[in-house]
Amino acid sequence: MENDPDQPERNDTENPVRGNPPIKNVTEKTTSFVQFSGIAFQMLGTIGLGVWAGMKLDAWQNNRRPMWTIILSLTAIGASLYLFIRQLTKR
Repeated sequence: MENDPDQPERNDTENPVRGNPPIKNVTEKTTSFVQFSGIAFQMLGTIGLGVWAGMKLDAWQNNRRPMWTIILSLTAIGASLYLFIRQLTKR
């Protein structure tokens, strides 16, 4: 009876009773992971750019204390947190 040609094949991935098919769950998890990874790299880039620009300005002005590095680093951290929260609330 398992291989009866008169009966249609049973496909468990399209069973509406069980909920989402496994492939769809994996795809949603992968998409979410990729989106959050992109946000993390955006934060790293923003903070890194702020630190780099601050160091360049301090070197250009021959500052004894790294004031531009501190100011631009904190500004970049604030900007990256703002962008992170804004992207989370879009979903």
